[in-house]
Amino acid sequence: MTKTLLACTALALLVCSCGGKKAEKTTVATDSTTVAVDNQLTEQEKADGWQLLFDGKTTNGWRGAHLTTFPDHGWEVSNGELICQASQGKESQNGGDIVTDSTYSAFELSVDFMITDGANSGIKYFVTEHEKQKGSAYGLEFQILDDATHPDAKLYTSVPGSRTLGSLYDMIKSQNVSFNGVGVWNTAVIKALPNKHVEHWLNGKKVLEYDRGSQAFKDLVKHSKYAAPEYSPNGEAFGEAAEGHILLQDHGNSVAFKNIKIKVLK
Repeated sequence: MTKTLLACTALALLVCSCGGKKAEKTTVATDSTTVAVDNQLTEQEKADGWQLLFDGKTTNGWRGAHLTTFPDHGWEVSNGELICQASQGKESQNGGDIVTDSTYSAFELSVDFMITDGANSGIKYFVTEHEKQKGSAYGLEFQILDDATHPDAKLYTSVPGSRTLGSLYDMIKSQNVSFNGVGVWNTAVIKALPNKHVEHWLNGKKVLEYDRGSQAFKDLVKHSKYAAPEYSPNGEAFGEAAEGHILLQDHGNSVAFKNIKIKVLK
């Protein structure tokens, strides 16, 4: 048998051994600084100072708002996702909000989230837990919402659209919104700079910006739901705390989170 015939025979046997199955897609990491894996940091991210806030397996680094431990129900870790379980849309009435153990004053936060039909949730920041222990903890909020079907999208105190996806809840309406859709992963980024300038980003696009503590910001607070006395416990100005926790909201709808990471800014 010639060498050519032997080669052809070997190739035929290899093809047959595959059983005609479609090959699974694989990813080969050729550069560890650029290849992203869920709930892991690339070497470049590590070098740039990023820190994971969720390891994909445990709730380490998190606890219930106003609690010393993580809620014993209402949240679960499954398939590398931190999931808030549905509870008939009731705000903070199941497991309740969860907050980071650590507090932050200047940072860039990145969170992947996936909502279900009609879901409502939020990412809050500069959360101090100084308020009374009732309902959702107070803080500035990157709104997460299914704008197409949730009624909150049409509600507001003085700024129309300020409760829609990506908005600074009830204060500033998001613009230039690019939503990947329900049941699909989206990425929220919050940049809170040392000079108190804040930006909300959604799927790589900036959707709003503002300056904490500025007169314009104070006016927004004054004309929002946060003007009520309970949002300024002990006489504190809402949203102007020097530092605070990061919070993921339990609003009674099923929402999944992953790739939660933060970079402290100086």
